[in-house]
Amino acid sequence: MKRARVIVLAIAITAALAAAWIARAIVSGPREVQQVEKTVGATDVLVAATDINLGDSVRAEDFKWQQWPVEGVTPGLITKDAQPNAAADLSGAVARAPFIVGEPIKEQKLIKISEGGVMAAILPSGMRAISTPIREETAAGGFILPNDRVDVILSYKMRIGDKEEPVSEAVLRNVRVLAIGQALENKDGEKVATGKTATLELTPRQAEVLALAQSMGEISLSLRSLADSVPGQEPTANIGDNNSGSVKILKYGVPSRTFGVN
Repeated sequence: MKRARVIVLAIAITAALAAAWIARAIVSGPREVQQVEKTVGATDVLVAATDINLGDSVRAEDFKWQQWPVEGVTPGLITKDAQPNAAADLSGAVARAPFIVGEPIKEQKLIKISEGGVMAAILPSGMRAISTPIREETAAGGFILPNDRVDVILSYKMRIGDKEEPVSEAVLRNVRVLAIGQALENKDGEKVATGKTATLELTPRQAEVLALAQSMGEISLSLRSLADSVPGQEPTANIGDNNSGSVKILKYGVPSRTFGVN
């Protein structure tokens, strides 16, 4: 009888311990398993960390390293193994073409200002760069910066009867400023740009209008608000209508004045 009690007691103790272990396991939950992801057969490739537009001056923070399959690395891509300091080395270069976030960076699509040819590289196809003399008082007090949009105003004197009357005409509207002096970008939070010339982005026809306007009088630039600086709203300029040797400026389809070229 005594032996039977010992067996029953042992079974009870064993059951109690098993119940306690099960209860502890339920309360504590499953042990967290740490997983380490590692891509086999991959290398780091330099890609765009943000959208980069045509003509943008890039900074080191505009790039990032991203894992790329080794078999997908084509000639022209920049790898961390080959160029670990590529982001810093490319800082200050100008984009010849736009990049979207995550797109691999290729040096052929960037140009450093020291290499020259920057202006030709950032000009869109079919457009021309033409410069016009400016002074602080004819360029919004120096507050016009590269990539701003402006109206080009011609001031001159027109003979009316026996008198010469001052006349002002907006000969071009919504024109993109490519550079002020030789500055192609805003540096160190610059708010005022100084220079004796402004380089504008124009169509070939608009370039002819500006060249004629420069010979007729003084050119002023009127800074446009960002709210209405929309590309594609320039007026039409007809050069030499009906072989008459004149330039007719049309404002939103309405002829305003005809200028002789003689």
